[in-house]
Amino acid sequence: MCFGSKLKGEDPSSRLNDNYDQLNSRPVASDSQKNSWNQTAKMPQNNEYAPPAGPPPSHQNQQVYTPPSGPPPNHNEHQYAPPPGPPPSQEYPPPPGPPPAQEPYHDWQTAVPDTSLLPPPPSLGNQRSSTNNATEQQAEQGEGWCQQNPLTAPAHLPQGAIDAIDKGEIGVIKPRDYKGDLDRPRPGVWAGKTKANSPDSCITSAIPLYSVVAHSPLTTGFSRTIYYEVRINNNNRREVSLALGYNAPPYPTFRLPGWHRGSLAVHGDDGSKFINDRWGGKDFTQPFKAGDTIGLGMTFTARDMNAPPSYGPAQTTVSVPINVDIFFTRNGRKDGGWNLHEEGDAEEDLPVFGLEGLNDLYAAVGTFENVEFEIVFNPGEWMYHP
Repeated sequence: MCFGSKLKGEDPSSRLNDNYDQLNSRPVASDSQKNSWNQTAKMPQNNEYAPPAGPPPSHQNQQVYTPPSGPPPNHNEHQYAPPPGPPPSQEYPPPPGPPPAQEPYHDWQTAVPDTSLLPPPPSLGNQRSSTNNATEQQAEQGEGWCQQNPLTAPAHLPQGAIDAIDKGEIGVIKPRDYKGDLDRPRPGVWAGKTKANSPDSCITSAIPLYSVVAHSPLTTGFSRTIYYEVRINNNNRREVSLALGYNAPPYPTFRLPGWHRGSLAVHGDDGSKFINDRWGGKDFTQPFKAGDTIGLGMTFTARDMNAPPSYGPAQTTVSVPINVDIFFTRNGRKDGGWNLHEEGDAEEDLPVFGLEGLNDLYAAVGTFENVEFEIVFNPGEWMYHP
């Protein structure tokens, strides 16, 4: 905001007109002062500058320097030459005697083997199944039954039984606790349908699929493979309450296969494998589904006890006379397998005796609750042919 019409230079009372040089204000001069400034301080106008006469000072009394006479110092007669004679390195003769022997080549690839050729580590066991579990009392009853009924010695089968095994014309034994139907629609095939209140039970073949007397590779000199399939009905419920495996006799028929000694199985409700395991089994495959055709086989081969260790698909930790491989199929294709003596947990895994090819082995199909299925022993109806 502005008060009045006069400027600061026109106001005689303004301190800007006094001699306050220390202030940062511009002084306002009077007319007489302006005239005196014009008379005493005039700038030259249109005056041209010319250089002084003569050369610049740097070119006066110029001195010229010339190089000294004679060759450069490094070309005179005092220059240095190499000493006469051969170099010192050629004056030393080689040491007496033959040269030292060359060290052998260290083949580190053999000393450090490729671990990618090793089999995968064993799967850890489960304490409980993620789907269904029997009671501890039932497990103790099964263990007590096995202690009272030890494994039997191999049986001598008649030739008719051996021929029936080869043809797949095998009967089954219906367990006492089984609730449902179990019929033979045609030779080598058994159809079953259980009720919802059917408890744990184990169907076994009437004759062994593996006979020690007739099939052992230690006596025949040839490997032996046993195999059968189970078809799950297309109308079966979502959970397949069925297991297929093998048992060494005798086995408690009120328990599923794989839960006690001398038995192995793959369970369909959770896809786990059980080898003398009454807990939760080990993770192995996907659960069974309605419409699946499941197969389980075992191959027995004589082992060369004098052969050195080598890398291969089956690595074992014990020395046994017979090598046993188990394979699993689904809908006509292999879907996994394991070696009976694969590396396991020494504290948690129980022995596998009874399954090592020194005892007869029977087919074992376990059921509980309601399930509809077919057991196929006839090789002509298998989807997979070992």
